[in-house]
Amino acid sequence: MDFLHYEFAHSGVVTSLWLPPLMAFLISLVTSMVGVSGAFLLLPFQMSVLNYTAPSVSGTNLVFNLIAIPSGVYRYFREGRMLWSLNGVIVAGTLPGVGVGYYVRAYHLHDPGLFKVFVGMVLLYLSLHLLTDIAPWRRRRRQGGSGMEPESVARTETIAPSRITFTFGADTYSFSLPGMALLAFSVGIIGGIYGIGGGAIIAPFCVAIFGLPVYTVAGAALAATFITSIAGVLLYSLLPAPPGVVTRPDWLLGVLFGIGGALGMYVGARLQRHVPHGALTLLLAVVILLLAMYYLTELLTLL
Repeated sequence: MDFLHYEFAHSGVVTSLWLPPLMAFLISLVTSMVGVSGAFLLLPFQMSVLNYTAPSVSGTNLVFNLIAIPSGVYRYFREGRMLWSLNGVIVAGTLPGVGVGYYVRAYHLHDPGLFKVFVGMVLLYLSLHLLTDIAPWRRRRRQGGSGMEPESVARTETIAPSRITFTFGADTYSFSLPGMALLAFSVGIIGGIYGIGGGAIIAPFCVAIFGLPVYTVAGAALAATFITSIAGVLLYSLLPAPPGVVTRPDWLLGVLFGIGGALGMYVGARLQRHVPHGALTLLLAVVILLLAMYYLTELLTLL
């Protein structure tokens, strides 16, 4: 076996066997700190570097989530920062959305050019939300002192039809249950199309709009992404697609990405409490914005 030039039979990708896990590790190390699996950056890497543009790339991205995410979720759970009530609402909303997203991807966005434009729009949204969140986040950091205390844990206090309340350390937070469920459904559609499960999209909303602490959002978003990714992989693997459209994931490539991602997420979740989130958010937003601009140039070739 040539470790420098290996051809993946299903996707046709030709690359070094060490490159997928290395890239997944580096991406997940950073993104897991803000509740994102890293799949949203892994997909542009597959499309632009590996030239993998078939609809099955979305399913392969979801395979990465299945393998990579559990290590990060375990770390958040172990440290008492897993808010299961928030996780449940996100899962309930995103699961049906992922089904709608698969249909749109397989039947309406299988053209590589159109899909690149869609990817650019999603990335542009993410970068703008992260950039607009930097100033409010820093104000909250200044008002809240030094940030998360080492012993802080997340505990759900009340669950009502309209609102969920929880505590984290000495502070109390709450969010609208219907509002979060509606957001999760919309996110599920986009995540099903893109192949990310939705955590990358819902985490910035939870912080910027609902005002929830990223220390509790990260674990819940990752856990929800894992559950919805299971549904997404099943949809891309089992449901019929139009003639000539390949949707089944490349499992070997997805597993290699997942191995690197699992290591990156575990380390990222462990380091999260020690990283200044203002600087991390700015770095992430700039990288995503550059990728968005790159993919949106595809509009020029479509006009």
